[in-house]
Amino acid sequence: MEGQLEQAKAILSQYGQEHLLRYYDTLPDESKRKLLKQVLQIDYARLNAIRGAIKPVTEEGLAGEHMAPMDGLSLEELTQEQRRNIEELGWTLLREGKVGAIVVAGGQGSRLGYDGPKGTYDIGLPSGKSLFQLQAERLLNLSGRAGRTIPWYIMTSPENHEETVRFFEASRYFGFPREHCRFFQQEALPALDEEGKIVMAAQDEIILAPSGNGDCFAALKRSGLLAEMKLRGLRWLFYYNVDNALVRVADPLFVGAAERGGHPLAAKAVEKSHPGEKVGILCWRGGHPAVVEYTVIPERVMNERDRSGKLVYGMGNVSMQLFRIDFIEKAADAELPFDMAHKAIPCIGGDGERIVPDRPNAYKFERFIFDAFPLADRITVLKVNREEEFAPVKNKEGADSPATARELTLALHRKWLLRAGAAEELLASRSVEISPLVSYAGEGLTPQVLRSLGL
Repeated sequence: MEGQLEQAKAILSQYGQEHLLRYYDTLPDESKRKLLKQVLQIDYARLNAIRGAIKPVTEEGLAGEHMAPMDGLSLEELTQEQRRNIEELGWTLLREGKVGAIVVAGGQGSRLGYDGPKGTYDIGLPSGKSLFQLQAERLLNLSGRAGRTIPWYIMTSPENHEETVRFFEASRYFGFPREHCRFFQQEALPALDEEGKIVMAAQDEIILAPSGNGDCFAALKRSGLLAEMKLRGLRWLFYYNVDNALVRVADPLFVGAAERGGHPLAAKAVEKSHPGEKVGILCWRGGHPAVVEYTVIPERVMNERDRSGKLVYGMGNVSMQLFRIDFIEKAADAELPFDMAHKAIPCIGGDGERIVPDRPNAYKFERFIFDAFPLADRITVLKVNREEEFAPVKNKEGADSPATARELTLALHRKWLLRAGAAEELLASRSVEISPLVSYAGEGLTPQVLRSLGL
């Protein structure tokens, strides 16, 4: 251990991070070993290079890269025959085992007032199902109908990996075949305070923050799962965030649209509900597909409308994409840019006491999946109905909360039941939840199913 200590002191002195060993002499041997291991695992040169390479996006920068609006294929514009043909193409790929699904689930439920991985959260449906279970059952429905299990890849973070795996094991994988459920971890990088010093969670622990969803392709390669996907013969990977309660995982219609489009990536989009809605916009930037975050969209661009009164930049990004495997291979080796997020991060102060700040005090380094988009020349965009596919769970209360996600889910199920012939008066005073094992997107609600629901 003495040799490791001298090595750590030399490295920290070189990079101005000597404070990491401030409490070393007072720690028990186990804590000393833990701290030295963390200190020696950090690539300080890379951390400095990441910090130095970050350039904030500005209005002038966006203008200089020639932003242009993007359009897409709308479901409402398709005839029933066109929709059937596209969906059948997607089913063909599912039956051939050409489609997998990946969920980015490295986040915790702290913004919801919940202590645990966000995917384990119950939004309050009558069934009490977690977000993970709702998604697993949608995949099980499709897999059963396709006659082939759709492999499911779950990206966790070092912060929640073990707890996520334990949750799946305790839930017996929700009936999903364990061998087709693959976990892997995203990278974590040290958080820095406003003076560039690495922040500590405890006297023997450095704060390591997940490096964002943009690390998923590189993490797939590091874990060996990208090579496994190729061995499986996958052609498309459906990507989504864990916090969407209505996500149609591996949607056959979307898969068919992506395949028919012939481009290496595809994205679902919804019309923004209002100019200031907190979603990124799909657009062209510098001649390539891109997503511009709502935090950096100039107000004049945000509010611009065409002659019909429609928002010019109204294609809202909802983090549902399909990536072709050859594109993922390319993106896995690309040096995607990092963003620096200013956050309020609990830590210890100079006196060793824990601090819970009430304002941002440190920076996390994150990559975003959409920063891989410009690696493609073209993109297929499918415009969908947000009430049917987008119920984000981001805030404890108000917009995009468990309450709104629950209301959207039950309202959609009510719509399906009415369309299937359920009597409206029987639904007037009831909230009926439909299991994803029974219906993926409103299909299969036979008279027998309605009777089983008391309708």
